Amino acid sequence: MDSSANIQFLYVYKFEQDGCHVVFDSDARLPDGTMIEGDEPGAVVPYEPELEPYIQQLIRGERIPAIETHDQYGSLLSVYYPIYNSNGRCVCYAITNVNIQTISSFSFDFVGRVVLLFLGFFILAVVTGLWISRYRIVMPLAGMTKYADEVAFMDDEYENKLKKMESLDIHTGDEMQLLYKALCKMTGDTVSQMNDIRMKSEEIAKMQNGLIITMADMVESRDSDTGAHIQKTAAYVRIILQGLKKNGYYTEKLTDKYMQDVEMSAPLHDIGKINISDTVLNKPGKLTDEEYAIMKTHTTAGKNILESAISTVEGDNYLKEARNMAGYHHERWDGKGYPEGLHGEVIPLSARVMAVADVFDALVSPRIYKPPFPLEKALQIIQEGSGTQFDPKVVEVFMEALPEVKNVMNKYRES
Repeated sequence: MDSSANIQFLYVYKFEQDGCHVVFDSDARLPDGTMIEGDEPGAVVPYEPELEPYIQQLIRGERIPAIETHDQYGSLLSVYYPIYNSNGRCVCYAITNVNIQTISSFSFDFVGRVVLLFLGFFILAVVTGLWISRYRIVMPLAGMTKYADEVAFMDDEYENKLKKMESLDIHTGDEMQLLYKALCKMTGDTVSQMNDIRMKSEEIAKMQNGLIITMADMVESRDSDTGAHIQKTAAYVRIILQGLKKNGYYTEKLTDKYMQDVEMSAPLHDIGKINISDTVLNKPGKLTDEEYAIMKTHTTAGKNILESAISTVEGDNYLKEARNMAGYHHERWDGKGYPEGLHGEVIPLSARVMAVADVFDALVSPRIYKPPFPLEKALQIIQEGSGTQFDPKVVEVFMEALPEVKNVMNKYRES
């Protein structure tokens, strides 16, 4: 209040149904020198007519707009600022009344000075523009600026943008022409580099996909009845990820890169089965407790295999999600899974997605130890596992996408 001559009153009120309860109210001096004593703490001041539309908002601790008043104290702008305690509850309002007559006069003076300043710059710019050749400076520079700005945002049409810049064909015979040629060369070099980077990125992506499929096929070829398991689970994973994003679930996690990494590395979720002997992997009957214990080790084996691969590459690596799926796709939402007994969202999201895709495909596909379950029965088992075996949100979006799921089933059934 002491730092600004425009602040005329400063006080703190708590608003109740019976009126404005004074927390404190500072003394104030009017512009004519009159002293106004503040109300005593605890006093109850009736609501001013200007506050009547906002009484309930003030009682609830909500923000209200500034209120302009004109009375015996002059023209004032009243600002009500809520004060919150450590629990986030509004306990009172700090209120200040600003003399807007002084501010208005200052504002008009300031605006006038700014207008004069800009008017001076405008006149100077006009005179300078008339003095310098329009066609040798302004138009060439404007054209280069326009197309350089477009080329800066590289997209699939950057080659067309380069052609537009070259179509300017500036011939001024001075430094402007040299600048234009240098800009065209720099842009052309950048476009060429972008093409090279794109081609190399596509080649690397193809190599990665080829390696993943090769590694996954090595495992699947040992399993006598997987029946395109890696292709179907990858398709189900893609459907689930898209459904989660569509419903607004796990938005911070579901970036385009994350979804691409998970889908691309999904075929590696059973890579650990490479360590399981054929007698256990392809046993036609029910596994014994000892054999089941051996089978369960494929999760930690897969995790170790992929961690070894990750350690050879520095920086961000798409195989990190492959590791999560390989190691944790048999964990359960209720913590009763294996190998570590993780529960809820502690389980990596990619593994929770793969859990539903993996179990569903195992249910509806024939295995050496069982015939395929009917679709309705498999869906019933998936739904019953929501909140116990599976992430409820993952089950929800999977059930919502049944038409797409059936398309995947039909595609691989026909092939």
